[in-house]
Amino acid sequence: MMTAQVGCSGVAGNHRSTHRCDTGFAMVIYMSVQTRVRRLTTTQIRARKGGGKLACLTAYTAPIARLLDPEVDLLLVGDSLAMTIYGFPSTLPVGLGLMIAHGAAVVRATEHALIVVDLPFGSYQASPGQAFASAAQVMAATGCGAVKLEGGEEMAETVAFLVRRGIPVIGHVGLTPQAVNVLGGYRSRGHAAGERDRIMRDGLAIAEAGAFALVIEGVVESLARELTARVTVPTIGIGASPACDGQVLVIDDLLGLVGEFTPKFVKRYRLFGDDIRAAAREYAEDVRSGRFPASEHTYAASRRSDAEDR
Repeated sequence: MMTAQVGCSGVAGNHRSTHRCDTGFAMVIYMSVQTRVRRLTTTQIRARKGGGKLACLTAYTAPIARLLDPEVDLLLVGDSLAMTIYGFPSTLPVGLGLMIAHGAAVVRATEHALIVVDLPFGSYQASPGQAFASAAQVMAATGCGAVKLEGGEEMAETVAFLVRRGIPVIGHVGLTPQAVNVLGGYRSRGHAAGERDRIMRDGLAIAEAGAFALVIEGVVESLARELTARVTVPTIGIGASPACDGQVLVIDDLLGLVGEFTPKFVKRYRLFGDDIRAAAREYAEDVRSGRFPASEHTYAASRRSDAEDR
């Protein structure tokens, strides 16, 4: 960012140049240059089709988002927070208010990754107009760069409607968690020929409608590979194929913060759940034995410096 100030005093920054005006007076221009990290954009993500793989993760809170931001290309504020944060059995109970609150927290804590917020169940399926109202509210209130919605051919008109009105969209086909009650559970999709063809049509329709990227979740590998080859936008796999243009995981799964069950598509890079339980156990033992708090954790009557209060 560059700012300029004209005058003879009050230096604004590090760069100074002198120009002579027609009146004969010297005009001194002070410019300050502030270096800022540029956040990735939807056009940059779309341009990665067939190029370097996109690394994506979910994020729901400011502290975690701040840690993940420098390492990934895209952070998804997913409606999976219903399950990971709030303990619901599905993604269905969350509404716009929660998605906006968590989306805004993630945006405030980051500066590099593209932030995408899920549109929750019931906030966009009724009509393109409802979808626009919800998406516009999410983008205005959070500052995110795009929204994601689930569905195939039946949502193509809505995707096109949003994109024409300035709302960047990521599509989501295959296993769509918001449709869990229709699908009959969270099993992988695309094994039968009819279902495989339908998912292929869904992905093609969403890409052709103007989505800048496409999440493919929980489908047979060959289907995800073929769909990736056929669409002109990047595909982001989760339980899909290494041929996808990128991958996404739920951060709680990656860190081992959830239950004993590990989905087939998850790789646990850490087992922080074990560490958290161990830390809580040690803390409880220290409290019960009187070892915590020790003298170094309490305030003395006489204070020598402000640092001792921190």
